[in-house]
Amino acid sequence: MEADENPNLPDAEFLGQTGAKVEGQTRLEAAYGSGDGDEQSIPSASVAGGTKQHEQAHLGTVFDQSYQSWGGSLNPRWARNWAILRHHVYGLFSTGHRPYGIATKLILFAAFLISLGDLGMSFISAIFSETEMHRVFGVSKDNLYGHVLGFWPRNAICFPIIAALLIGGIISEDRTHGTSAIYFSRPLNRIDYTAMKFLSVAIVLFMLIVGTLGIYYTGDILMQGEGWAFFLDTLPIFLGAALAGTILVFTYSSIGLALSSVSRGKFFPAVALLGIFLGMKLIAFLIYVLFERSVLYLLSPYDCVAHVGQALVGTTSTYDHPWTWSLMSLVVINAIALYILASRVSSMEVTRE
Repeated sequence: MEADENPNLPDAEFLGQTGAKVEGQTRLEAAYGSGDGDEQSIPSASVAGGTKQHEQAHLGTVFDQSYQSWGGSLNPRWARNWAILRHHVYGLFSTGHRPYGIATKLILFAAFLISLGDLGMSFISAIFSETEMHRVFGVSKDNLYGHVLGFWPRNAICFPIIAALLIGGIISEDRTHGTSAIYFSRPLNRIDYTAMKFLSVAIVLFMLIVGTLGIYYTGDILMQGEGWAFFLDTLPIFLGAALAGTILVFTYSSIGLALSSVSRGKFFPAVALLGIFLGMKLIAFLIYVLFERSVLYLLSPYDCVAHVGQALVGTTSTYDHPWTWSLMSLVVINAIALYILASRVSSMEVTRE
């Protein structure tokens, strides 16, 4: 084939542009050739540019490919971060986002109802004017503390299981399925990625732990008809309990995401989180019973948060060592977890691993 040469035309069509006409021939190597006479029967194909313009081209070049940068406008930074956040949080309530199984939703709903059990008992006491029942389940210093840091059933069943279900595959799935390639091939830095993953878990836990605490506190005051004096007296206790619950949410999220970042599946992070919180609690309790030493509680994240929470609320301490030791241990535990999370996220490549 012969064609008029036009130096203003590109070698090939690109995004609707008109390219130069195809001319010339080149040799194609047959993958199935044995080398015994196959050289004479190898077919030829037309290529862009032809032999006149590309006399020095190597054999086997079928086309020339060139890339052009995209000239469109990007979404702002907050929009890209919001896309990650809603992808994980909205999946609990609507479709089209990260799918949560029906079992996960039912367990989360059951944990929400269990967390509001004190409010239900306070409601029954208000209906039947049971002062003794209200003394047990109504708003008080011990009940506000126990609502977020009571071991049974909240921190033995509800909160750890919900945290395990949430963090199971939040980062490990990105490594397994190559989703990190989608994230990091866009103009999204790793700090935003980690922060949005962290917030996705923390928001759900915050609604479950601190949100139900606020509902319980407000609902009990309204049902019992307490005045402003009672509200002002108990408000500092409520704020202390809410701060303790926030520390618990932060600790669950940091340790959980660190475990998810070092794994490639859902099972290991969930089981490891339960093992760390419940296993260390059990070991520290056995050592305390046998040797009457509470120092080992410093290795238990739950007990460190519980000890600090007792100091914030002002209730009687159940530990022998100072609460400042538990605070320092809590800082170290979270710092180690965040370091592991940051180092693992920084090692994620823009390819499927």
